[in-house]
Amino acid sequence: MKTVVLLSGGLDSVVNLKAAVDQGEVVRAVTFDYGQAAAANEIRAASLVAARLGVPHIVVELPWYRDITANPVMGHGEVGCYPGGLPQDAAACLKEAWIPNRNCVFLSVGGAFAEALGAEGVVMGLNREEAAVFPDNSAEFLDKMNEVLRISTLSGVKAVSFTIGMTKPEIVKFALEISAPLDLAYSCYQPSAEDRMCGTCQSCVRVKAALGANGVLDRLGARFAA
Repeated sequence: MKTVVLLSGGLDSVVNLKAAVDQGEVVRAVTFDYGQAAAANEIRAASLVAARLGVPHIVVELPWYRDITANPVMGHGEVGCYPGGLPQDAAACLKEAWIPNRNCVFLSVGGAFAEALGAEGVVMGLNREEAAVFPDNSAEFLDKMNEVLRISTLSGVKAVSFTIGMTKPEIVKFALEISAPLDLAYSCYQPSAEDRMCGTCQSCVRVKAALGANGVLDRLGARFAA
């Protein structure tokens, strides 16, 4: 299958890119700069991953998100610190990281690239674990976006996620099986001059737990500051 892959540089997107490369031709990896605090780190990670896997890479800017979104992920206020584990209140996690209609916008842009480049699908790193907090990570979201893409692209581009039914530990397990470049991933809400993930934001906590569950946290622990 010929695809365009949406590549944030984080765990899920890196694994989905490797899976897409393994199963077909990836004509473009697309990274979005929408004003997120960690944009520079994400773009660097995505560029390195794409280069290692031999995939053409571009960055698409969505600067208007800076004007309509003010939360910790966008650099407004402090990102939550959860060294003891994530809170039970999913609403708190959602509030600090929600970007209005983001995944819908991303898949729409990716669908446009896919149709223009003659690709059959646009791949996004979604997962079952985060769907419990973020509704635009869910299987329902993916199904609805496919209904939209079916009538918004003449070629009927299909939205795909190789990790849609997985938890984070299952994604890491899959990553190890397919030799995805986890050493290059950047899954942190915070920017870093040293290019090391903070280790305590909600995204880092999920990834560290998943790495630990698969026995590789010691090997990749240097990627985290804490």
